[in-house]
Amino acid sequence: MKLLLAEDEKELSRAVETILTHTGYEVDVAFDGEEALALFYERAYDVIISDIMMPKLDGIELLENIRRQGDATPVLLLTAKAEIDDRVVGLEAGADDYLPKPFAMKELLARVQALARRVQGYSQPELKCGNVILQMDELRLTARNDVQLSLQEAALMRLLLLSSERPIKGRSIVEKLWADETEEDKVELYIAYLRDKLDSIGADIVIAEERDEDGTAFRLVKEE
Repeated sequence: MKLLLAEDEKELSRAVETILTHTGYEVDVAFDGEEALALFYERAYDVIISDIMMPKLDGIELLENIRRQGDATPVLLLTAKAEIDDRVVGLEAGADDYLPKPFAMKELLARVQALARRVQGYSQPELKCGNVILQMDELRLTARNDVQLSLQEAALMRLLLLSSERPIKGRSIVEKLWADETEEDKVELYIAYLRDKLDSIGADIVIAEERDEDGTAFRLVKEE
């Protein structure tokens, strides 16, 4: 399984990377939040371990960016602060677990293994509708043939698949995926990308849209 470790304390980072690698995990390391976010955009991970206090982008901001993409990868937050308020902030931002420093490596491993089991046993690496399959772990869309998706295309496709045939308002998509965007033009752009890709793989579903005074909504329907 592949892990992302974001920790700016280099000695601690090396120690954690060593124990995780020795246990059998493949580990990518980042020393600040911006580097971690760049790796997240490039690759798919099974579990993310992130310190809260990091330069450039802190762990909460990193977590918020990850969740904003519609990504549900389990995140374990590390912090030197043990106050309840810090734990609440992390959990409210979407963290799956919380481990205050200093910690025993044995406890860190136990937490990571628990999150990894959750990924294997309870996550939905594949979502289906009609003849279309979305493989979130590989960011791949498959029907009669397949195509690679960007992370944001996959996040949007995931929202559409999870809602089945229930329409999703454009502004709701903005809130879930691009909370820093004020316009819905980006939704229209990515809907167009996905329509092209569904057509290219021979999908038997299409993205329909419904317009009213409250704006535009989108849903997946069987192609006529």
